[in-house]
Formats: sequence, C-alpha cells, structure tokens
Amino acid sequence: MDMKDVNAIITGGASGLGAATAKAFAAAGAKVTIFDRDLQGADYAAQIGAGFAQVDVTDENNVAEGLDIVDVINVAINCAGIATAEKTLGRDGPHDQGSFARTVDINLNGSFNVARQAAARMKEGGVIVNTASVAAFDGQKGQVAYAASKAGIAGLSLPMARDLARSGIRVMAIAPGIFHTPMLEGLGQEVMDGLAKDVIYPQRLGDPAEFAALARFIVECDYLNGTTIRLDGALRMP
Repeated sequence: MDMKDVNAIITGGASGLGAATAKAFAAAGAKVTIFDRDLQGADYAAQIGAGFAQVDVTDENNVAEGLDIVDVINVAINCAGIATAEKTLGRDGPHDQGSFARTVDINLNGSFNVARQAAARMKEGGVIVNTASVAAFDGQKGQVAYAASKAGIAGLSLPMARDLARSGIRVMAIAPGIFHTPMLEGLGQEVMDGLAKDVIYPQRLGDPAEFAALARFIVECDYLNGTTIRLDGALRMP
C-alpha cells in the first residue's frame, strides 16, 4: 500500500510511540486521525496536519463515534496502552484485581475493540497493526498484568489475520523493547541508562521514530501478515 493512499487512525497518537507514528505517516503523505483520551492531543494533531478525536478505546460507543468522523479508513494502528508494576503477591497482599483488569481492558480489550470496529469499515481491504511488547515473552517481576495484556496482543495476530483474510485485511503486531518515551523518562536518566545496558546491539534505548518506521514498512509490505515482530536490539530480559 502506498502511503499516499493511506487513511489511518492511530490510537494513543498524542504521545510516545503513537505520536511518532502519526508524525511519520502524516509527513509521508498519509491522511491521519489521532484517537486519544487526552484532549490536548488535538494541539499535537494540528501541528502535524492530522485530525483528532477524543476517544476512550475501551468504550464501544465512543470508538464508533470516533470512526464516524473518518470518511475512509484502511489502516488502524493501536498504540494506546498503560504500564503497571505490581507483584502477584506483594508486601501489602495479593495483586489488586481492579488494576489487573484495567490494564487488560485498556491494552488488550481496547486494541481489539478498535481493531474489530475498524475492520468493519475497511471496505477495500486494509492493515491493522497492534502494539505488543517484549514483556509478552520476557515479562519481569511486577509485570504480570502488563505481560498478560501484551501476550494477548501477540496471540491474536494470527487468528485475526485468518478471520479477516477474506476481507483483504492484514493484521500484524510489533513487540517493542525498551523505548525512549515520556513514560520511561519518568524513571530518570540513571534508570534509563541501566536499562540500555541490557540491550545487545545497538546498546541504547529504542527511538520512537524506529517504531514508526517499522509500522510504515508493515503497511507498505503486502506480504507481512499474521505475526509479531520484535523490535528490541536483540534484548532478552533475564
């Protein structure tokens, strides 16, 4: 698919990986609409020449309303998500069930909600790209909820691709490693430097622009379908 023919929605497109992807796609000539809960994302969308809709990906009706403002859609990229840190059994007792459910609801259920509704509107085929994580395969202590949600993303890629093949829709997932995003910046430079040392090569944090470049390649390469690509500098978490 040529980027100039792309009509994309990008969830979580106001910050981090989603923002980088929205910017790269818009710069390449694609028509982009950002879906984000943060209304301030409208300012960013205006800066890069994209549309904006305030959307909660977990809300079925809200997603439908957001899609209603998009004339044509043939690409959906799910970047909306949260990261939580809580052990199954901690000092204060067992993992909070509510926080586990919320993480899965946003990361997994929200991605599926957008994907299924977007697919219904892709009248002439299209591409769906979901965001997994290396945590789906190498989850760390305290990542039980996050890893479970991202493992779900990796697991649905093939069956969803099989489901949507007759509609000419491809489905892929990207599993990023440790990327330099606003969420990670909150941990401080010392922590980020320590995390970068675990990356095999290149020994640094990932650049969100690299995630965007892979998302673009997936859209442009018609033979990529039904799998998850790790984007992690050969990182394998201990």
